[in-house]
Amino acid sequence: MAATVGRICGAGLLKPSNISSISQISSYSTTKEWTRGRKALLGSLGLLAGGTGALLYALDQSVKASDLELHPPKNIWSHSGLFSSLDHSSIRRGYEVYKQVCAACHSMRFIAYRNLIGVSHTEAEAKAEAEEILVEDGPDESGNMFQRPGKLSDYFPNPYPNEEAARAANNGAYPPDLSYIVSARHGGEDYVFALLTGYCDAPAGVLLREGQYYNAYFPGGAISMSQALYNETTEYSDGTPATASQQAKDVATFLKWTAEPEHDDRKKMLIKAIGIFTFLIALSYYVKKLKFSSLKTRKVEFRPKNQ
Repeated sequence: MAATVGRICGAGLLKPSNISSISQISSYSTTKEWTRGRKALLGSLGLLAGGTGALLYALDQSVKASDLELHPPKNIWSHSGLFSSLDHSSIRRGYEVYKQVCAACHSMRFIAYRNLIGVSHTEAEAKAEAEEILVEDGPDESGNMFQRPGKLSDYFPNPYPNEEAARAANNGAYPPDLSYIVSARHGGEDYVFALLTGYCDAPAGVLLREGQYYNAYFPGGAISMSQALYNETTEYSDGTPATASQQAKDVATFLKWTAEPEHDDRKKMLIKAIGIFTFLIALSYYVKKLKFSSLKTRKVEFRPKNQ
């Protein structure tokens, strides 16, 4: 500071009488103090954030270490690609697995028979499937309820009249509705496939109550649903060999469709959007490159008139 003031005085820009006032003003500068304070504040915040992150990581690892649930392995599905659609033959076979096996305990109250049209069945086939069930309707002209064959507008029937009846028939466990089960479970169709094929003997130290079975992919391991899929449990109409893994794969694909019926339409829209935006980007580049090139390279020059 003294050297700077000396240079300024030597240049004749500052009078000697003002040197003391400048030195007094400089003594009140808070630049260094604010810099140290900011550094201390940032350091404290960094230590606090690092400590909080380490604590959360330790708690997360401790929870995982005590968790007996296995995470389902990632499978390669035919519909996993960015532009891949669902396998509609597999959806039809999955519906047959649900109808012959799963429908005995699980409902699908958000899916109607009309939803099958154009996906896995023709209109005539979907109508025939609906007519196989009896639906309570009414009242009639006499005020009585009656049974009628199902229609395309009817939803899949519930195997139990109410939740209490479902629990009574399953040792207190309530079979969940399968309409959106793929979206409601972590892992999606991978979880469904792993759960259906993951039954095994309980390891040592794991106690199961009466009516419970061991499945490592179910939270806690103890599940009230017995193994439902075995080889040749289902008879496919297209003659596909009905192995346990094939049935699990097909019903997982079917449940993927019930949870996301717009799956194929969404990917079709993606293809259309990519095509449209590609055309618009190319058109924009053409307009910018050719139409505005003259404006971008134009030089404006001012020439005053001679006076």
